[in-house]
Amino acid sequence: MIKVTLKDGSVKEYNKGISIKEVAESISAGLARVALAGEVDGKVEDIGYELNGDCKLSLLTFDDDGGKHAYRHTASHILAQAVKNLYPNVKLAIGPAIDNGYYYDFDVEKPFSVEELAQIEQEMKRIVKENLKLEKFTLPRDEAIKLMEEKGEPYKVELIRDLPEGEIISFYKQGDFVDLCAGPHVEATGKIKAFKLLSVAGAYWRGNEKNKMLQRIYGTAFSKKSDLDEYLFRLEEAKKRDHRKLGKELDLFDIYEEGPGFPFFMPKGMMLRNLLENYWRKEHEARGYQEIRTPIILNEDLWHRSGHWDHYKENMYFTKIDEGDFAIKPMNCPGGMLVYKRKLHSYRDLPQRLAELGLVHRHELSGALHGLMRVRCFTQDDAHIFMTPDQIKDEVLGVINLIDDFYNVFGFKYHVELSTRPDDSMGSLEQWEMATNALKDALDARKMTYKINEGDGAFYGPKIDFHLEDSIGRTWQCGTIQLDFQMPQKFDLNYVGADGEKHRPVMIHRVVFGSIERFIAILTEHFAGAFPTWLSPIQVKVLPLVDKHHQFTNEVKAALESKGIRVEVDLRNEKIGYKIREAQLEKTPYMLVIGDKELENRAVAVRSRKDGDLGAMALNDFINRIVEEVETKAK
Repeated sequence: MIKVTLKDGSVKEYNKGISIKEVAESISAGLARVALAGEVDGKVEDIGYELNGDCKLSLLTFDDDGGKHAYRHTASHILAQAVKNLYPNVKLAIGPAIDNGYYYDFDVEKPFSVEELAQIEQEMKRIVKENLKLEKFTLPRDEAIKLMEEKGEPYKVELIRDLPEGEIISFYKQGDFVDLCAGPHVEATGKIKAFKLLSVAGAYWRGNEKNKMLQRIYGTAFSKKSDLDEYLFRLEEAKKRDHRKLGKELDLFDIYEEGPGFPFFMPKGMMLRNLLENYWRKEHEARGYQEIRTPIILNEDLWHRSGHWDHYKENMYFTKIDEGDFAIKPMNCPGGMLVYKRKLHSYRDLPQRLAELGLVHRHELSGALHGLMRVRCFTQDDAHIFMTPDQIKDEVLGVINLIDDFYNVFGFKYHVELSTRPDDSMGSLEQWEMATNALKDALDARKMTYKINEGDGAFYGPKIDFHLEDSIGRTWQCGTIQLDFQMPQKFDLNYVGADGEKHRPVMIHRVVFGSIERFIAILTEHFAGAFPTWLSPIQVKVLPLVDKHHQFTNEVKAALESKGIRVEVDLRNEKIGYKIREAQLEKTPYMLVIGDKELENRAVAVRSRKDGDLGAMALNDFINRIVEEVETKAK
């Protein structure tokens, strides 16, 4: 007999060799129907995996990450089988599950067409209907290579040859189709209920541009058709909200061939950016931060000292000045260290909160660039907080409160993740444990729910990440709080304690927006370009009917501008319907129409982007309305 500890902590005894599926059946028939895989002592296994010793077991459904992964990984194998059935000469590369779906890479003579994707999807449905059992088997290295050579799969042969000697080489068989794969998978193709092929794109073999370009088919899969339909609706909505498209249409920002990865901001885009930065400055000043600015280029020695050279140099740009080697900064922190070190500090000076809107440059592969979401230069809203060890909890709580306040202003919900020590890290285990516990204590004190990401911390310390949820349910990692015991040591930072001796400060790195550029992209898509009134580059458009209304139009403009409202007037000799439609396309919050009645009554006819036609309103009443909306930052 073996003892199996279930997720709820209960312990059950079974005969040795029982499968995960049989455990599920012993609990309930309903659970057995929805169980897709099992997590055995932390490792996800197939539902047919046999338990041969005492273990901890979590039964995984589609609601669990491991269950989703097995489900979507199986969908990728069904895709590969369908392609091989329709195009026998195609060569298979790789096909993993990914966030929100899966893909498979194929070596084909010509790219797949939209019509061919539809045919492949139909073949997938036929394979699902066959309900083919997925059977795992292993082979010795030589036999594995021979099998794939016989099947004419050179990419699989290359993958096997690259595996370490002694590695167990596993395959999965479904009907006549066999694929090299570590798994896990669901038990049969019939389990895959709702799926869709989404797109096809080029992808270099193993991500190396020197290798052959393959065709990558992307798809997604869900356990319920209603969930698939909702996801496809969100994808269509995301296309409409694409910040790259809206950035051009609204004349906010763009990226040109002359500077790939280096964004241009137009006048209206700069208005939006300045509003965000001004809000950022005001809130930081109120919380005791001091703003600094550090140079973009600093000598190479600094980056050796900070540790970035060993951990980050592939992403950095370099230059020579007066025969010396310099680097363009990818991060602001080493400059912040030098600012702190410029003089000796007392414990009475701490905490010291130094904030910087710092322009940084990072080398990104051209294929990874994506509008403002992934660029090669961007502005981080950094701050570095230097403190005594006993101030850690309060300072972390202060940053959590600041981030919470910011995101609430924009109407974002969010979830929190705590990332721990990675393999490539600096410092002792004791320091990492102390730093990680300090972040946990702060989160627990604020009663925040959080997920732990083992091994995903920065190389110098653990971190708390804030993931925003936008209006169509997508999540974006923005804010972060990173605790660092390493860099103060590397830069020999000190403060004089109450005992008159020198001590090492502890440091927090943190951002709220993350990157100004990326945050603007997220806001643009979240609001679909229809920014709340306080953030809109142009808040009001004044639209006169004919020339005789121009003078009063200009008086209205002046009255609004005197209250700090951003106004444009449209004096063109066009029909009012045309002017209104243009203002609507520009997503202007308010349109004020001026005609004979308005001129006579010194009033305005108000049209709201949000509420439609509001009718005639005294000018002062409208001014009071919009001023209040801006001051309260109404969403």
